Amino acid sequence: MLKRYGLFASVMLTISLAAIFMFYNVLTPEKKLPIYQPNMVKFQLVDSTIQHIKRFHKIDDFSLINQNNEVVSNETYDGKIYVADFFFTTCPGICPIMKENMITLQNEFINDDNVLLLSHTVTPEIDSVSVLKKYSQEKGVIDSKWNMVTGDKKQIYNLARKSYLVAEDIESPIQYDMIHTENFVLVDSKRRIRGFYDGTDNDVMDNLISDIKILKKEESN
Repeated sequence: MLKRYGLFASVMLTISLAAIFMFYNVLTPEKKLPIYQPNMVKFQLVDSTIQHIKRFHKIDDFSLINQNNEVVSNETYDGKIYVADFFFTTCPGICPIMKENMITLQNEFINDDNVLLLSHTVTPEIDSVSVLKKYSQEKGVIDSKWNMVTGDKKQIYNLARKSYLVAEDIESPIQYDMIHTENFVLVDSKRRIRGFYDGTDNDVMDNLISDIKILKKEESN
């Protein structure tokens, strides 16, 4: 009798736990990343012409040249999730750390063709194709995963200030000069910003990796 009662209690407990688990999954919505708009970002990093925008912000069309002297455009990233940043090869401060953390992302998603990386130089007058090629080889960049791009300075400035929302304007005799930030920008397959991450913080990279996986799951549904 006691054995039968114990078996019954065990079965009921298993059923109850399964039911609780099912209800929890049903009632707990899956995490979704926010869709960032210019009015949600620190105004110093956003061009004044778009600071008011609350909806429908997307990364503008672009056409730049990568470390292999190939054209890289928005079409290269169509339908892809990617992480973008801004840097320059002679930067002695945050850039080397940022690049090491980009390597971490590269290695994490090395076999995932739907996750790419994109780094823009903010000193295209210095960072020519050959300079970027040498730099990319030194850093261990895998060309099929990660483009380092140079090109028209005005276009890069506008991308940083009007698209990715990660650079501060400065008074300078050099036209389209700016201060880039440490931010990595997570962009979805529809060219929308889904997150900003401190590219100098190793712990934050864990959050970014987790968010990329969340975004991949969202886009697969």
